[in-house]
Order: sequence, then C-alpha cells, then structure tokens
Amino acid sequence: MTRQRRQATPRTFTLPIRVYLEDTDAQGFVYNASYFRFMERARTECLREAGIDHEACRDDFGVHFVLARIEASFRAPSQLSDTLSVSANVTEIRGARMLFEQTVRRGAPDGELICSGIAEVACMDAASRRPRRFPDAIFNEWS
Repeated sequence: MTRQRRQATPRTFTLPIRVYLEDTDAQGFVYNASYFRFMERARTECLREAGIDHEACRDDFGVHFVLARIEASFRAPSQLSDTLSVSANVTEIRGARMLFEQTVRRGAPDGELICSGIAEVACMDAASRRPRRFPDAIFNEWS
C-alpha cells in the first residue's frame, strides 16, 4: 500500500502575543516552556481560522489532535512586556500526521527571530485513543 503524502498549500497564520509576568523568570526573561504555549496557541488559531475546531472535530468526526513531537531552536531572549508575532504554517499532511513550521519574532511578523520550531500533530481516534487518518473534510483544507 502506498503511503499518501501531500504537500500542504502554504497558509501562514500569525498570532500577536504580549509577554506577561507569568511567562517569565525572576530576571524577566521568557521561560523556554512559555514559547511552547505560545506556539500551541498559534497552531490552534491557525486551524480555527481554516474552519477546523477541536471540539467540532471530536463531536463530528470522533478525533482529537495531539502533539506528537516538537523541536525548537532558541535564537534570542524575549522579556516581560515584549510583543511577539507567533506564526504557524501547515507544511505537510500525511496519514495521521500534520506538520507545522513555526516562528516567534519580536514585534512584527518580519521582526527579530526569537525562536523557530517544527511541530508534528497527530490525529487520534477519540474512542480507541489510537492513531487515525485525518478525516477527508479536514485533510482537504490544505490539499
């Protein structure tokens, strides 16, 4: 059986985020883990903008999206009160996996690169909790 793999039509979503005290350490610099929360928000909003809602996917298709893998490269620190532009770009959808390329930049979407990453999101059957291909209605959003 041939494994189906499709390049996703480029669709970059950018979410503005303000750095709050809860995101920082005692010196006022953003915790590395906070960048993962920022990127999660951008992935969720990217899907929502495409008409893909997590609750609707569960209710209508019986699937959940779960983070399977994430990689990040930290380039520069950000700190309390910075405004960040966090992007999410679906680059590939294959079987039960969706790949996102992501960046965190200071200020505007073309501002200083703070962090870049790749996230792999898996489609999981809500009942069996096993991997499951993305339903066609979801898969076709980026085909």
